[in-house]
Amino acid sequence: MKNINRLLRGWMVACLTAGILLAGGSIKVSADAVVEKEDTSFDRYIAFGQDLTNAEKQKVLSSFGITNEELKDYKTIEITNQEEHEYLGDYIDASVIGKRALSSVMIVKTEEGSGINVTTDNIGYCTSGMYVNALVTAGLKDAEVKVAGPFNISGTSALVGAMKAYAVMTGQEISKETMDTATNELVATAELAETIDDKEKAEELIAAVKQKIFADGLTSTTDIRDAVESSARALDIDLKSEDVDQIVDLMEKVSKVDIDVDAIKEQAGAIYDKLKDAGIDLGKVDTKGLFEKVGDVFAGIFEAIVDFFKGLFG
Repeated sequence: MKNINRLLRGWMVACLTAGILLAGGSIKVSADAVVEKEDTSFDRYIAFGQDLTNAEKQKVLSSFGITNEELKDYKTIEITNQEEHEYLGDYIDASVIGKRALSSVMIVKTEEGSGINVTTDNIGYCTSGMYVNALVTAGLKDAEVKVAGPFNISGTSALVGAMKAYAVMTGQEISKETMDTATNELVATAELAETIDDKEKAEELIAAVKQKIFADGLTSTTDIRDAVESSARALDIDLKSEDVDQIVDLMEKVSKVDIDVDAIKEQAGAIYDKLKDAGIDLGKVDTKGLFEKVGDVFAGIFEAIVDFFKGLFG
């Protein structure tokens, strides 16, 4: 019996050490993750489409609810058509992107925990919820976002401006891979909305699948496919096999982005409230830290072993 106790103690030490190494190994530190802020005196940014005429720019300003005089309170940058093609070219035909950068975005930083709120004007292809989902993937937090066109446009390229403006505003670099994934998500959600003829259901499905992936740590194609299909059933959405394949491909990319599961629900609060109203309660997901999860795992294993030996020698 003493030999068994020694073996158990040795086994537990080894497992706990492995658990600590596992948890420690999951912490990633990037030396260039934070860049110097360009101007800390601004928390209001506007990204204008570079090719707006003066008259079109005035229409956009009117949509934003600000005057030329008030524009001095905003830091302004431009979105170029070259950038639109760079980030959208893999997902939208070049003829659709066009040769003029017209989408414009206003971002106002808000208090911590307020989440992302998006409104649109003259945007026909993307909904507010689609922008919210994609912006959460890009790592944006706590902001009022207004997307506007001088006339009715798709608005897909506005996401590029929003990410670019937010990166400059906060000094937080958004990697090219993350920007690509967020852009992919926006376009894929918009295409799904056309396929199922329901924009709201499309944004809710993407939100639900993303939540499940990060809450449960899903990375395999099989698990992600199961998450897509079960979420679609819960929302009463009939997906074709090609739709499932497209979402799975997207979510395999999304799963590699560093997103905190609590931040997903917090930043996209309105969408998750709608999901909860639909009977999909994502608030019960276990979001404890990795160290605590590792501890729980080993505690459960140890308890099972103790019970086993009690049965043998008790």
